[in-house]
Amino acid sequence: MRAALAPREYERPLQEELASKIIEQHGRLFLFEGDSTPLWAQNVWFEPVRFEFKSISEAARELRGVQRNWWLHSIASHRRAKLIVESLPPIKMKPKPFPSEVPAVPLGSWTLLDDHTLLYSARCSSPYPDGEVHFVENKVEPPSRAYLKLWEAFTLEGRAPGAGEKVIDMGSSPGGWTWVLDQLGCEVFSVDKAPLSSEVKFSSRVKKLDESAFGLEPFAVDWFFSDIICYPERLLEMVKRWQPFVKNFVCTLKFQGPTDFLVIQEFLKIPGSTLRHLTANKHELTWVSLAKR
Repeated sequence: MRAALAPREYERPLQEELASKIIEQHGRLFLFEGDSTPLWAQNVWFEPVRFEFKSISEAARELRGVQRNWWLHSIASHRRAKLIVESLPPIKMKPKPFPSEVPAVPLGSWTLLDDHTLLYSARCSSPYPDGEVHFVENKVEPPSRAYLKLWEAFTLEGRAPGAGEKVIDMGSSPGGWTWVLDQLGCEVFSVDKAPLSSEVKFSSRVKKLDESAFGLEPFAVDWFFSDIICYPERLLEMVKRWQPFVKNFVCTLKFQGPTDFLVIQEFLKIPGSTLRHLTANKHELTWVSLAKR
């Protein structure tokens, strides 16, 4: 058995993914059969333990006996949960600067199911609280908050394009991802018939191509980026056209209506693929395929 925490406001895709495997649901937290790591989970509790306790001190002692660092995902008995938190070693979780490394210290997760039932897991899929990565935001320069998706993807992968690498940003307007890539010193082909934000000062490394992302003939680049609004199957067609010319891909699969689990599997068949729900994603998954170093 494992527990999976759904992204805020997106319980349904996780519920659809787990389907008959679900044992219990507690708000956004799903207990399910098996040892899979659901794509639509913001965080997965790998080894959930149910512990019955009589007192606050007993619950805190149980957690401290396992490890030091714990994060509360409060779903019930909130006052008692807060008292347990006060009996545990304090942890400080501030927004991270970009770039920064993924925390090396594990972070366990726990909750109260009722006044006397503790559910916890020392091992989780993410070292961030509830699996959410929060950055010190730049609220002046980027034209949209979409840039946070790239920051998070680069942080979790531990890789980003370097200065001088050639990259293409499909459907780039108003320029959130182009801004990130420009800041990294990349040579950016920014593709969109719509203009980039006039309020952003892009460097001379950015070459704006006023063309349709779907009509552009492929050419060699080191990285291919797409946060374009389109059906995932259309994105898949574009990716396959560009595959012979591209080393690395970072794309957002945007689901307009029901989640298309069949097209998700097609993306996963591409070598080197990972799919995950990022903190800044909505009804979206971020697909990454990177060449081996």
